[in-house]
Amino acid sequence: MLDTQSTGNAYGTGRRKTCVARVWISPGDGKITVNGMSLEEYFSRFGLVKRAKEPLAATELESKVDVMAKTKGGGIAGQADALRHGIAKALVALDESHRLTLGPLGLLTRDPRAKERKHQFCRGARRRKQFSKR
Repeated sequence: MLDTQSTGNAYGTGRRKTCVARVWISPGDGKITVNGMSLEEYFSRFGLVKRAKEPLAATELESKVDVMAKTKGGGIAGQADALRHGIAKALVALDESHRLTLGPLGLLTRDPRAKERKHQFCRGARRRKQFSKR
């Protein structure tokens, strides 16, 4: 973790399903970069962009900080949720008072849902073979 008092920067790691997002926040003018691309360019769907910006909107810091993130693994929706989680954790590292805003909204909690493994005698996680009486 970076020393936030001397540099004004903060780091947070966000996770969702098999995705990991490493997020760095610094004072700036609201530029968000994901894997070297702008947020709108990387997440082409409006809903994913809005979801990733949720912690910044809740703390009213959208135009006051720059976000630089590296994401890997999983799909695009999982990466957007991992980015959201990482931004929230980095904001708390930047200023502990943000915990009171982000905590009740559930933005600091990692979503534990993941794909269930395939089980023995099943086609998938839950789907069974067809039963034949005769």
